[in-house]
Amino acid sequence: MYGYDFRDYAYPSLKRRIWHQIFREQLHSISALQGKVLSDPDCVDRFVRNLSIPVTEMFRDPSMFKAFREKVVPKLRSLSSIRIWHAGCSTGEEVYSMAILLQEEGLYDRTRLYATDMNSLSLQTAKEGICSLDKMKQYTKNYLEAGGKRSFSEYYSATDEGTVILNPFLRENMIFADHNLATDMSFNEFNVVFCRNVMIYFNDQLRNRVHRLFYESLSHNGILVLGSKESLHFTQCESSYEELDFNEKIYRKIR
Repeated sequence: MYGYDFRDYAYPSLKRRIWHQIFREQLHSISALQGKVLSDPDCVDRFVRNLSIPVTEMFRDPSMFKAFREKVVPKLRSLSSIRIWHAGCSTGEEVYSMAILLQEEGLYDRTRLYATDMNSLSLQTAKEGICSLDKMKQYTKNYLEAGGKRSFSEYYSATDEGTVILNPFLRENMIFADHNLATDMSFNEFNVVFCRNVMIYFNDQLRNRVHRLFYESLSHNGILVLGSKESLHFTQCESSYEELDFNEKIYRKIR
């Protein structure tokens, strides 16, 4: 009815979050939640936000960004244009982190960053580029550990509301769009695809579907970056990649 399909999400996590939503809606059964979902679009929005689990931070897992800077950026320098897809971008901290990294490496002007998510509220937050001021200390620490070359404060301005606004120039080459990994198809050819700590919530069938989607979306020698708890091992596409960095889950498409 609404275009969402959670049938191939990992069942234990899905079950836990369904019951969490039942309690949040002050209901007492799955049937009652079903009835409310079918009649109240606002309930659907709340339900999807609960299921999509927006957890992120700028330069999260700094060692991955450092490895990307050292092992992937040199391979991107020969390209006249660079397309990078952040699938499941949540509220956008990862894509802004990549924009900063590419700016420092002199590559941002020729890059397009595509940031997609199925959660419309998260996408709107990402478009605005607003973060809590309280998080800046951790973000600065992450940035420095990731090999940052400047003062992190150059990339944001504080407001009177206890928030910061990321520098607008970082958004100049970003494209934000709705995209559902469970149901939507490839929409472009990319040099790099990021999908970190998203597929841990999928079952094997959906993981294989998404890996096929990424394989079809990557150019030859394209780079796939997964989350710290994810791997290509035991997937249908495993033999199509080589490892660039085992610890940071960075792979290159070779066939």
